[in-house]
Amino acid sequence: MTTEREVLLLVHPDREATGEAAREVSARFAKAGIRIRVTEHDVCALINPEQHGVGATCTVVGPDDDPAEGVELVFVLGGDGTLLRAAELARPAGVPVLGVNLGRVGFLAEADSDALADTVQRVVDGDYQVEERMTIDVTVTHDGAEVARTWALNEASVEKSTRERVLDALIEVDGRPVSAFGCDGVLCATPTGSTAYAFSAGGPIIWPDVQALLVVPSNAHAMFARPLVVSRDSVITVGIDPDGSSAVLTCDGTRPIDLPPGARVRVTCGKTPVRLARLWDGPFTDRLVQKFSLPVKSWRERHARPCE
Repeated sequence: MTTEREVLLLVHPDREATGEAAREVSARFAKAGIRIRVTEHDVCALINPEQHGVGATCTVVGPDDDPAEGVELVFVLGGDGTLLRAAELARPAGVPVLGVNLGRVGFLAEADSDALADTVQRVVDGDYQVEERMTIDVTVTHDGAEVARTWALNEASVEKSTRERVLDALIEVDGRPVSAFGCDGVLCATPTGSTAYAFSAGGPIIWPDVQALLVVPSNAHAMFARPLVVSRDSVITVGIDPDGSSAVLTCDGTRPIDLPPGARVRVTCGKTPVRLARLWDGPFTDRLVQKFSLPVKSWRERHARPCE
């Protein structure tokens, strides 16, 4: 007796290439006997299942359903933002996420759009590995009471809420103060997030298998405001000056939470990881070079002329 296979398809709805790619993916999975699940009626319309012969294998889940429960994996068409949205759906169900990049860098994606057919075939054949990525759990307290709880795969960002004000923040690690300064914000990132917002803010790149947490001040007005790399067992706290301005917390660029003066944001290693499906088993070093188009030859090698 065999169990019917099903894949949740999540797409970026605003990209011109999405429709064509989504229809190709749906048709290929249907031909292989794998059902497609989608979360929105407009995505189903984008696929146009009846016209493309996948109507019997396409299911639309409602807003009250758990979209990833019971599927084999979440197949993502889009950029890193779409993949982060997919991770939010897949994480509670423990389902792996596989991304095909239709955006720009697409650091979290496993394949580019020109390899779409091969990527689908690898899923059909079960020819992929699954790795777990560290997350962070984030808790907000104010006046000693917990007011919010959330999580992130990339980073938790505490930033000033208005452009003209400076955020006065105190950084603590394991209950001990490290530094206080005025800044635009403070990022608390995972190794996965070290190549995202934290990288743009001047933080170091941390290899995914390094178990650590990263703290990166953003545009800090201070003599000591360097990025910090701490143990995965550490507790990071970002305190908002009670006499200062308000701030806002966002996790992976979404789920904004207003932070009044005096609020404290506590960041710890997440209890539940995100599972990513991998097709390529090469070293992270090669992925870094490829995604960022890093030069790996010296200036002289790149500009050498053949001897006359």
